[in-house]
Amino acid sequence: MASLERNNKRLLDMVRQPGNNVCADCGAPEPDWASYTLGIFVCLTCSGMHRNLPAVSKVKSIRLDLWDDSLVEFMQERGNSAAKAIFEKCVPAFFYRPHQRDCIVLKDQWIRAKYERREFTGENYPQQLYSTDQFESTLWKKGKDNKQFLKRLFLLSRKDFTLKYFIKEDSKVPKAVISMKDLNAVFQPEKIGHAHGLQISYMQEERTRNLFVYHENGQVIVSTFNAIRSTRLAYLQKKHPTLQVNDLIPQITRDCLKEGYMEKTGPTQRESFKKRWFTLCSMSRKLLYFKTPLDATELGAVFIGSESHNYSVSESSSKSSRGSRWHRGITLQTPSRQFVFMCEQEQEQKEWLEAFRMIISQPMTPEDYANEANLRRGK
Repeated sequence: MASLERNNKRLLDMVRQPGNNVCADCGAPEPDWASYTLGIFVCLTCSGMHRNLPAVSKVKSIRLDLWDDSLVEFMQERGNSAAKAIFEKCVPAFFYRPHQRDCIVLKDQWIRAKYERREFTGENYPQQLYSTDQFESTLWKKGKDNKQFLKRLFLLSRKDFTLKYFIKEDSKVPKAVISMKDLNAVFQPEKIGHAHGLQISYMQEERTRNLFVYHENGQVIVSTFNAIRSTRLAYLQKKHPTLQVNDLIPQITRDCLKEGYMEKTGPTQRESFKKRWFTLCSMSRKLLYFKTPLDATELGAVFIGSESHNYSVSESSSKSSRGSRWHRGITLQTPSRQFVFMCEQEQEQKEWLEAFRMIISQPMTPEDYANEANLRRGK
């Protein structure tokens, strides 16, 4: 028993060391599980995915399970940093590395790509798969004006930096041709109602257009996502030839800063409040609003500049809540108009205020000025 207790203490000492103190797969702090066949420390969530790969990974709790001396010695020899040097040796720059809060399919496919398919060891390098002139995938796409999902062929092209989709696989003419210029892709499983749900957004006649797609196979949808990222990176490298890849990585695809329902009134603030779904993006500095989360096209957009350009946000007084079912108010002041929003809960109000203030505190770039001018011209 003394030897077993000693082994658990040795593992707890190991997991506090730099590299081992975060999950080897998603970066979550204080992992308390380990794969004793791979020699890595992982969090509870990722340990569950390792259990699905019994041929390559076997896991134990470093606190609750019993460890033999030989397994502890192997963990001592390997560890997260050494394993990363093997299994992440050749990860392409565009390939998305999931974080703690990312959805399950991204984490699962990252783990399978690393350890099961060994895509990044240099043996089966995936760069060619994503860097071909064309990348095809057949996905289920939600109809623009209904909730029905239908099969559509999607075709990525590096020659003209576009994403096309076709109603039929043998169609000659695409239903839409989407430029890589403003394209964004982000996983939205809860919003779409499918564990593999992916939202693709782009600009169409100065308005945001959303496509909602999924595939039953997790590898297919994540491969499509990374193919989009590969094509986007190639586009950005051509657009900004003097910038380093590391400077472009954050621009490839981006999560929204905040999403959720608020109530909104009109420009005179005497109009009735209407419930709308809002999406706030820090990179474009835009607050978009829709009737529902799965709307194909925005109802409107608000540009959010910096404090030095007379943009500000604050809590609203109770008087502003007249006619609203919700009473946690937010006032957004822009040079041309004052916007009033209402949140249902105090926590939602705090999160929206924090998100607005984060953007307002950031200085504007030349591209931001152009976006602001374009939005004003479109109104």
